[in-house]
This record gives sequence, C-alpha cells and structure tokens, in this order.
Amino acid sequence: MHIPVMAEEALALLAIRPEGVYLDATAGLGGHTGMIAARLTTGLLIANDRDAESLEMARRHTAEWADRIRFHRGTFAELSEAVAEAGYERVDGLLADLGVSRYQLTSPDRGFSFLTEGPLDMRMDRSTGMTAADLVNFTAEKALADLIYQFGEERRARRIARAIVRARPIRSAAHLAGVVERAVPRTGRLHPATKTFMALRMAVNDEPGQLDRLLEIGPTLLGGGGRMVVISFMSLDDRKVKERFRQLGRDGKAAILTKHPLQPSEEESARNPASRSAKLRALEMI
Repeated sequence: MHIPVMAEEALALLAIRPEGVYLDATAGLGGHTGMIAARLTTGLLIANDRDAESLEMARRHTAEWADRIRFHRGTFAELSEAVAEAGYERVDGLLADLGVSRYQLTSPDRGFSFLTEGPLDMRMDRSTGMTAADLVNFTAEKALADLIYQFGEERRARRIARAIVRARPIRSAAHLAGVVERAVPRTGRLHPATKTFMALRMAVNDEPGQLDRLLEIGPTLLGGGGRMVVISFMSLDDRKVKERFRQLGRDGKAAILTKHPLQPSEEESARNPASRSAKLRALEMI
C-alpha cells in the first residue's frame, strides 16, 4: 500500500481552500493527490508526474475525485505547460515530494532496486533517454567514478567504478549489486550498493537538473499568498531547496514558513520507515 509521506504537515502548510487551484508536481501513486482533492469543492488539482505507469495508478486510486483532478504527464521543466493546459496562469499551492515511489522501487522490471534480477533500467519515463545499463556499460571509468561520488556522495566511488568496468557487461540490477558488494564489502547497516544505485538513478533521470527547474519555475506559478511545499529525502536536494527558498526570502519575494525543515514524527517513522529521511520546507509568495 502507498503511504504518502508527511501528508498532514504538507496539507496544513498548503492551507488548502476548497475553491483553490493546486498543483501536485509529483503525483506518484496518488497519495497526496487524493488527500488534496478531497479538500476541494469547486477548486481544481493538477496532478503531474513523468512516470506514465504511476500516473495511471494515481488516476485509479483517486477516481472518487475525478471531477476535480486534471492529470498531466511531464517533467518539472514542463510544469508551466501543465498549468496552462488546465486553463490557468497561476496556482494557489504547489506540492513536490521528491521521493521514489514504492511501486518503482519494488517492480523488478524497473531496475531501481539492487534486490531484483530485473533489467537495469531506472528511467522514470521509460519512453525516452538512456538506461542505467547504458550508463554502467558505456561510461568511461573516471566519469563513472565522478558520477557515483557526486550524486551518491560515495567516498569509495573510484574503487566501485573500477570494479564495474572490469565486470562489464553488467547484465542486471542484481549483477551490479554483486559487483559493488565484492568491491566494497558491507561495513554498516546500508547495503554497499545503495549509494551507487541512487547516483545512477539520479543521473539517468537528470534529477539534479529537474530539481533546478522545479525551484526556478515553481515560484513563478504561484500568485501572491501562494504556497510551495517540497519534501526531499537526500541532503543534496534539501540543500538546494533551502538555498533557493532563502534567496527568494532575501529578495523579498517570499516568506519562509519553515525556519528549520520539518521531519516525520517518531510515530510516522515507525509506521513508514521510508519516511525517516524526509525533510519538508515551505514558503509563501508575497
């Protein structure tokens, strides 16, 4: 079952008005989407996601509120188009949950998890772009090491990249996980391949670039008093959100609503371990 992360905190900070227009930039399986739509009467929710399969599931999960939701498939770079297609120039609130959905992580044919024998794909949008298999099998060793170090914050990136190049061709997600584990044996609670898989996923989907687009475009879609809520799960992402929000605050364009990032309660962390690393930040446009 899909459990939306920090849902009550996010909805409270969005300050949803029944007649308002809202944008869920990361509809995923529809957890946050349904909760926002349930609070609307004459308002509208624009539900966006780049993953067609997730979007279709979100549509089914939120069928009860179909009359107040418009679905749009696209990246963060295309959020302006999503709003325009729904017939609006501005929205009253924007929510973005930057986590990967449990469906994506646990579907063997998606290749996001090192626990499966599935193909090493990792694309959020399977209709375009290179796969993780393309990256690990054809990227030069130094570039691969740099990618794993930069995106995964993996200190052992050079050793891992060397092992990957020697083991080519990498055939599956499980094969890659085994190669990494042999190169850098487990020392703590995390599987040795965790950071490598995260780095590859970020590179395949241009997650850093897409987050830049979200933080650039998102505030421009909000009218005065409009609110933006972002839930991130990685320190790199949270740092970017914090810096962009602070800049908007310094420029007098927004008021920051979260002096420090909100984190899940102990109860939520226990109930939904996937939420543990979540950090939520919010602002209101002036």
